[in-house]
Amino acid sequence: MRGRKIHRSMRPPAHRPHSIREVTRQRLLLGLTAAVTGVAGVLHYATGADVATFVVAGVALAGLAWVVGVGTESVGGRLGPAATGVLQSTLGNLPELFIVLFALHAGEIVVAQTSVLGSLFANGLLVLGLVIVSGARAADDGIMRFGPRLPNDTAVLLLLASFLIVILGVSDRIGDGASAHQVEISAVGAVVLLFIYGTWLADYLRRGGKGDEPALEQSAHHIPIVQAIVLLGLAGVAAAFVSDWFIAALDPAVRAIGVSKGFTGLVIVGIAGNAVENVVGITLAAKGHSDLAISVVKNSVAQIAAFLFPALVLLSLFFNTRLTFVVNPVLAGAVALMAIAVWTITGDGRAPAFEGWALAGLYVILATVVWFE
Repeated sequence: MRGRKIHRSMRPPAHRPHSIREVTRQRLLLGLTAAVTGVAGVLHYATGADVATFVVAGVALAGLAWVVGVGTESVGGRLGPAATGVLQSTLGNLPELFIVLFALHAGEIVVAQTSVLGSLFANGLLVLGLVIVSGARAADDGIMRFGPRLPNDTAVLLLLASFLIVILGVSDRIGDGASAHQVEISAVGAVVLLFIYGTWLADYLRRGGKGDEPALEQSAHHIPIVQAIVLLGLAGVAAAFVSDWFIAALDPAVRAIGVSKGFTGLVIVGIAGNAVENVVGITLAAKGHSDLAISVVKNSVAQIAAFLFPALVLLSLFFNTRLTFVVNPVLAGAVALMAIAVWTITGDGRAPAFEGWALAGLYVILATVVWFE
């Protein structure tokens, strides 16, 4: 007993230097993000350097996604693990939301669709794969273990979205009667997905993530609640402006670089816009917090598939360019196969490193195919 008391009493002094380093690092990154955002604004308004604006704005979006993650952790620390995971996913998807809305306003339907799907693929294949690799390496026996409830719930939501995408894709290809009503069917499907997501979310929050997530640790990113709210507000406004600059520079930049719009939305936006899930999920897994790591990624996958995508479909009804669930056949097939792969690998609550590499490998193959399209 005495040994345990002495051990606990020694923890704060040992942790303090680490906290000071984390605070210093956090302030440095916040300042760097603000500076990059400012440079993106100057390039957009004062120069005609579209490629530079495109690149810097993309980096700024990744930085702002990290800032949203910092603010969310601080606010969410008072809400419990389940609510924090949902809040982090919701606010972490702000860059994608603004990018898609500005793309629709500019008539860039390919960018709008591939940005949503790119976020889904980046989280469901690349990030989840790297999280599993990190978690498996941190485990003594080389197998990452986590609660199966959330992965299975996410698989159901992903399969529902896949069903809608594949069915509409087949209808479009064969040109049946339903293919002439893609907007109406997409709108109805969006409402159905949102309803199902809402019922799942209510149950998930009621359970509080029980059985899947342990209590949250005190985060090194913890800041006072008022500062966190201000930070979230500023990051949200900045993300809206940067997204506008990014889309404005997109068309001339991709022509100059020689990269397709599909690859830009699927890979560049998908990775940059998911910086929160990339960093937070992999870091948690490497520290052995398997359930929390899976929660961060899986909540994002569920929200993109069953909330963000259908919500954007409905919002697009107010634009001249309409977003539907009819996508490129290759991407439609990839969504369906991803749903099956994710369910197969995570449904039993355990995964070795090679299964993580398999998911990441699927993402690389898909990105390569899109590069040549």
